[in-house]
Amino acid sequence: MNYIYTINMKANKTFYYLTISLFIFMIISILSIYATKFFLRQEFNNLYIKQILFYIIGILLIIFTIYKGFDYLKKYHLLIYIGTNILLLSLLVFGININGSKCWLYIGPISFQPSEIMKISLIITLSSIISKFKKKKKKDIKEEFFLLLKLLIITIIPSILTFLEPDTGVVIIYLLIFITFIFFIKLNKIWYISFISFFSIIISSFLIIYFFKQDIFIKLFGYNIFYRLDRILNWFNMNGYQLKNSLIAIGSSGLYGFGYLKNNLYFPEPQTDFIFTTFVSNFGFTGGILLIITIIIFDYNIIKLCLKKIRFIDKYIILGIFIMLLYGQVQNIGMTIGLLPITGIPLPFISYGGTSLISYLFIIGIILKINKDYTKYRN
Repeated sequence: MNYIYTINMKANKTFYYLTISLFIFMIISILSIYATKFFLRQEFNNLYIKQILFYIIGILLIIFTIYKGFDYLKKYHLLIYIGTNILLLSLLVFGININGSKCWLYIGPISFQPSEIMKISLIITLSSIISKFKKKKKKDIKEEFFLLLKLLIITIIPSILTFLEPDTGVVIIYLLIFITFIFFIKLNKIWYISFISFFSIIISSFLIIYFFKQDIFIKLFGYNIFYRLDRILNWFNMNGYQLKNSLIAIGSSGLYGFGYLKNNLYFPEPQTDFIFTTFVSNFGFTGGILLIITIIIFDYNIIKLCLKKIRFIDKYIILGIFIMLLYGQVQNIGMTIGLLPITGIPLPFISYGGTSLISYLFIIGIILKINKDYTKYRN
């Protein structure tokens, strides 16, 4: 009885840490988005109200996921994967061009971003394939080859479709999930040597053509890709209006910030890409540290669940979710302080966004469901 009690207490701690962290994220998000109303056009002054609504929808989705949704998702993951790829393909035809990208589908007044759904679908589909492979008694080099081929095809299809939108940041997330899974499967060493060698050659060739044969690069890959690489170079040189103003806002905010709603320095996309800058400029170094500590506690409890004796498929799902969240957190905060290039990745749970926020809350439901199943299984 004492052993069962200990298991229940540990599971409850994970639940409490995650939900309390989520509550702090919600407060920070709403306060930060409300503070941006003074920088945005009048029609965007109600974004904080929409964010509250998105949180309510997301919390209801968490409840549904814990009791039914996750089971349906695992059962029909392949159909969802195919359907989401069809949505990504339809973007190229029916998507509305906004700031040079076709990332959103509109159904009347409702808009959503299929790539956000694909992130979850990809994690579960890859996890399911790996889980089936792990259960096989005989795993020779031929079996490993077909596993890698399946994983690569499953990843490359949405990557190409999302890249064509274009949405490079999400493509990076797809590839990071794929690479992480590959290195955690524990395959024959020859695959890792081949994998690293192949991508080293591809990336090196790509960069050599970019730096030394720019006219050929544009002919082969188009000006759009050339422009995206140029943005990364702006980061290396610390150029760019967004980055300069972000650094000024964060650097001059001091220990407690300018005071809530008192920052007059404008920087683009304060409600999405640069939400961390918005929060720090209002609440200073103290607020920024509070947010980062909350993120660390939140992530630690996710990876701690992954290390427990849970089912293979659930272990890889948690791992994929962790990598997706960690990249979003590090990339978003890193780009606002000049440590990483600007890629347009939102800060999970904080940045404004319907599909993005709801999808992140959905994965919280998945994590809590796995935590609940772990308690039940151990008992």
